[in-house]
Amino acid sequence: MSPFQLSVLFFLQLAMILSVCRAVGWVAVRIGQPQVVGEMIAGVVLGPSVLGMLVPELHGRLFPAASKPILFAVCQTGLVIYMFLVGVEFDVALIRSRLRSAAWVSLSGILVPFVLGAGAAFFLAPHWPLFSTRTGVLEGMLFLGAAMSVTAFPMLARIIYERGLTGTSLGTLALAAGSIDDAVAWCVLAVVIASFSGDPTVAIVAIGGGLAYVAVVRFVGAPVLRFLAAKTERAGGMSHAMLGTTLSLVMLGAWFTDFIGIYAVFGAFILGVAVPKGFFAKALHDHLEKMTAAFLLPLFFVYSGLNTKIGLLLSPQLLGVTLLLLVLAILGKGVACAAAAWMHGESPRESLAIGALMNARGLMELIILNIGLERGVITPTLFTMLVVMAIATTLMATPAFNQIQRAP
Repeated sequence: MSPFQLSVLFFLQLAMILSVCRAVGWVAVRIGQPQVVGEMIAGVVLGPSVLGMLVPELHGRLFPAASKPILFAVCQTGLVIYMFLVGVEFDVALIRSRLRSAAWVSLSGILVPFVLGAGAAFFLAPHWPLFSTRTGVLEGMLFLGAAMSVTAFPMLARIIYERGLTGTSLGTLALAAGSIDDAVAWCVLAVVIASFSGDPTVAIVAIGGGLAYVAVVRFVGAPVLRFLAAKTERAGGMSHAMLGTTLSLVMLGAWFTDFIGIYAVFGAFILGVAVPKGFFAKALHDHLEKMTAAFLLPLFFVYSGLNTKIGLLLSPQLLGVTLLLLVLAILGKGVACAAAAWMHGESPRESLAIGALMNARGLMELIILNIGLERGVITPTLFTMLVVMAIATTLMATPAFNQIQRAP
């Protein structure tokens, strides 16, 4: 296809993606689920699992292979901005206020699912097509462990906000534990990606470069951001020039971490954490959140859906493996986090509520899975299994949390 034909097709893809995501998201909200859950399902609907199976010719015309690089580039831009906003909302003060309980809940929510995921990789990989031939046993164990350990931190924060629990004991503990949890899981994933090349030099450059980037953000980026924040507050609002300057820094950070072999979203997230809280952070959120959530992220859900092939799991054995991974995911996060909260002084109801929230994987899981698939760590089969797991655990979170909150 010519560049002109691809651009024409891209606009049609956009119209279809946004329409279906809004429609399925509307249904999700009506039945008590977050909008993001509907958009995750919409991505699978537009992929080969549903549309491609029902009307393969239409699906082939609408999403030809030649168009996937364009979708990938645009959705990566959305992910970078989204992860920057996640970093902006990452509140270190929350961790300090409930450090002891949050550390134990987070530690349980990392170690238990990590051990279960790594164990599953060790025992299942020799018998099932879960990892690429280039993936070593240790790398496969680390990747699946990290994938099992992640929490849907942004969704967790939104549920807490919508239920009026911000600042409460439950809300503070859940947010603090979820933020620690995800930070550690992403660090493990960075190590996996850095080591996947099999060349120690590449791994050293990636890990060393990542540490250097954190230092540069801490000692150079943070003062620059404080200067921009002060200037924005004095002006009473964020100008186009200020927003453009900030986004330039975000893209530069994303480029550097991608260049050294980690992944673009790491650079964006770390820079976001350095943004000073207050007027500047709120202005960034107000300017970027709606466009990112309503326009760019749906493209990522559909790109993930294009790589999700439910047909790969139709054998009873593979369905059994998928169910096993789902059970391990629930035990590792939901049950382990609830038990840790209860053992460290939380009430039974609040402990169960924390377990329900921490068990959701959401968008964060899809990001990890797409990194694994793109870098050739996992196969489409395992990708599909874990997408099913991510959707199922995310679907469970809100109803379970609501039911626990309503309990006497």
